[in-house]
Amino acid sequence: MGASDPLHLLDPATFGGRVFDNGQWLLPRGGARAVPEPATGAALSSAGIADADDMREAIGRAHAAQPAWAATAPRDRAAVLLRAAQLLQAHFDELALAIARETGGILPKGQHEVKEAIVLCQIAAGLPMQAQGEVLPSTPGRLSIAKRVPHGVVGVISPFNFPLILGIRSVAPALALGNAVVLKPDPRTPVSGGVVMAEVFRRAGLPDGLLQVLPGDAAAGEALVTDARVPMIAFTGSPGVGRRIGALAGQHLKKVSLELGGTNSLVVLDDADLDAAASAVAFGAWFHQGQICMASNRVLVHEAVAEGLKQRLVGKAQHLPVGDGASGRVALGPMIDAKQLQRFDALVHDSVRQGATLEAGGTHEGLCYRPTVLSGVQPGMRAFDEEPFGPLVNLVTFRTDDEAVALANNSQGGLAAAVIGRDVARAMAIGERLNAGMVHINDQTVNDECTNPFGGPGLGGNGSAVGGPADIGEYTRWQWVTVKASLPGFPF
Repeated sequence: MGASDPLHLLDPATFGGRVFDNGQWLLPRGGARAVPEPATGAALSSAGIADADDMREAIGRAHAAQPAWAATAPRDRAAVLLRAAQLLQAHFDELALAIARETGGILPKGQHEVKEAIVLCQIAAGLPMQAQGEVLPSTPGRLSIAKRVPHGVVGVISPFNFPLILGIRSVAPALALGNAVVLKPDPRTPVSGGVVMAEVFRRAGLPDGLLQVLPGDAAAGEALVTDARVPMIAFTGSPGVGRRIGALAGQHLKKVSLELGGTNSLVVLDDADLDAAASAVAFGAWFHQGQICMASNRVLVHEAVAEGLKQRLVGKAQHLPVGDGASGRVALGPMIDAKQLQRFDALVHDSVRQGATLEAGGTHEGLCYRPTVLSGVQPGMRAFDEEPFGPLVNLVTFRTDDEAVALANNSQGGLAAAVIGRDVARAMAIGERLNAGMVHINDQTVNDECTNPFGGPGLGGNGSAVGGPADIGEYTRWQWVTVKASLPGFPF
């Protein structure tokens, strides 16, 4: 940080309608697109939209820049990541507000994203200083080493809901371990998911070409996934798009890390403290309007306490304020756009037609959807079978622990699960039987500490995980190296 650093990190006059390529903000062939604020509809900025040719040219520059970066001393790579963390901290308030406005989140959500991005950069800075392999047993006179080496260029495709966290959690470790990165953020959140990282790493001293940031549509994404110069793709998003990316990556023999979604179950046992449980459920289901891959989609509640939990949740739903998240006066902000709201609204009312009871919510003003409670939800209803990605509590009753486990596992997989109850041994026994990548006892499902592996089976992804101890395995590959003092003779 120096006295020459400008007061602000984000200048729309610099990045508006542009993509970040080789250290510069350039006009793409794909044109520009307005980025509206979900809460007001007012234009916040404009996103540069890359087409397939823009993407291929950017990949070429990343591919050319990467070897020198991989050969850079580990502590010098680490220093760039630490400076990036310092820049995020220095511009904390500016970035938190920008994220809240662009994503429709409340201000604490924007602050959370910046806090986690700082930690992710700090953790990534430690990766180059860790052991990158091991010495293997071998015959006398031969040194045998298994070492981790960078993939080369890593393609990162990130979503709209937590765009800074879900982009930088791949960008930072991939860069730290010697890769170049081509990032395609969601065009709805190009600043939170792209501009922030481009500017932070540029000012932190990352050499040109190592981080390319190109918002774009499907054609740009397909160009990234299919280019032979990109041996790894890290994607976070919907199961439908994830299947397409997984298929394309498989055809091109690429490594792929998919973090998708699915249905997440929160089990409330009959010995739970209902006031505490209701608070946990409300946060897990409604935080950031339920637009979280770990949201507590299904609330499986023992029939003996179902009515008490329902009454508490209905009371919360009726009193939580909804509106402009950046105002500091509401608990829930708007959904990201009309398409997302319409899909969610259809899921709620289709489930009512299928037999669920609407206890609270089910209405909206503009993009602001009221926190919603459905009771009587059962398998076969859309609210049970699909990931809502909206502010919805689905109440599903059970009688026995075995029934709760069966209901929770009646899915195609998910990221997170949780169990709430005073008998911790009983809650843990249930948790051990749940088919989820992350299981929390006496908590709700929305949890991440940056130091933990993050992923899940089935619709949760492809079984891989990013974060913490998983990162070296994800963003590098094995290389076997042997050394002999002299060339031996051979019988040919």
